[in-house]
Amino acid sequence: MNFLIVVDMQNDFIDGALGTKEAVAILPAVKEKIKNFDGRVLFTRDTHEADYMSTQEGKNLPVEHCIKGTDGWQIHPELDALRKEEPIDKPTFGSVALGQLLKAYDTYEEKIDSITLIGLCTDICVISNAMLIKAYLPGTPIIVDAACCAGVTPESHERALDAMTVCQIKALNR
Repeated sequence: MNFLIVVDMQNDFIDGALGTKEAVAILPAVKEKIKNFDGRVLFTRDTHEADYMSTQEGKNLPVEHCIKGTDGWQIHPELDALRKEEPIDKPTFGSVALGQLLKAYDTYEEKIDSITLIGLCTDICVISNAMLIKAYLPGTPIIVDAACCAGVTPESHERALDAMTVCQIKALNR
């Protein structure tokens, strides 16, 4: 089975508090990728509590975003309509729960043929989850579709793709 991991395609990262024109621009490609994917699709959702500004992340990135229950925390409505499973809420960049879920599936269900990641931000949460998944499943092909990702800046997006490539994560559509 193939897995598609849709990382943090939430309102705050697309056109909200931390949105960028690049994030808005990938929305149609992400929607098509999800609709046409042959396999299981999982979404992650960056999730912070009301005390975000007092956390380590909040002190380093002092922009309130993805506060649980707010509109900015929600998966973009066009993508949420395609979702078949509950999102995996994650309080930090990489999701240990996602890694554990994929490892358990690969061990107890059937072997995972490949895992493709798309979403936001290439240079923070996409790379964190790709590397975490690579640690849990080092023999499984991990792919990042660059056309369905956007970084904080175009330059940091490219740097993250370069870093993942060195770690044997295949970057498609560069």
